[in-house]
Amino acid sequence: MDQSKPRPARPKQTTRARILDAAERLLGQGGAGFSMRDLAEEAGVSFATPFNQFASKAGIMLALSERRIDAMRGQLAEAALPAATVGRVLVAVDIASAVMLETPMVSRAVMAAIGAPGEPPGDVSARSRAWWGEALGAGDDLPAATRPLALEALPRHLAVAFRGVLSFWTAGELADALLGRQARAAAAAVLLGFSGPDDRTRLLALIAADAVGLTGPGGA
Repeated sequence: MDQSKPRPARPKQTTRARILDAAERLLGQGGAGFSMRDLAEEAGVSFATPFNQFASKAGIMLALSERRIDAMRGQLAEAALPAATVGRVLVAVDIASAVMLETPMVSRAVMAAIGAPGEPPGDVSARSRAWWGEALGAGDDLPAATRPLALEALPRHLAVAFRGVLSFWTAGELADALLGRQARAAAAAVLLGFSGPDDRTRLLALIAADAVGLTGPGGA
């Protein structure tokens, strides 16, 4: 390696990112009950800085949720998506599940926090609906008679279905290994009423496969 050449400068991390990274480290160590003082110390900032950036711990948890949705959007944009709507959605399900499983302890803590009532409420629902809308795409291959309703309703119902699966996973009632499978089956159930005959066969197979063995430990 030529030592005479200067190394390219690394992008400077923003204060906001430093605080979120510190929160992820604390959550990853099992510190879901961390204080704002703990967070400021971990991030190497003044005690007031997390408040200035996020207003509260609840604001930090909402920002960590947004991070995960942003990561999903980035991966979806880079993925080689199928042309068919059902295929696109199933790829999106796999991406979303994988993002949540990258740091499961942190993701569970974030989900538990944003599931509690907050003042003011966050915009996780709107961001999630937008993500599933991107996953659906134009829906050109959906049955024409119900396509407008599908494009209107499916982002909301896919968001609710995935959030429902995450709630059981967050509570420890669903093992990590089953998260993706149940998320796929939940999405399949939502898509079923808006799909053509060929897609229905595939979707019913996913739902049937998920029904096998879910009554054992770590199942439903």
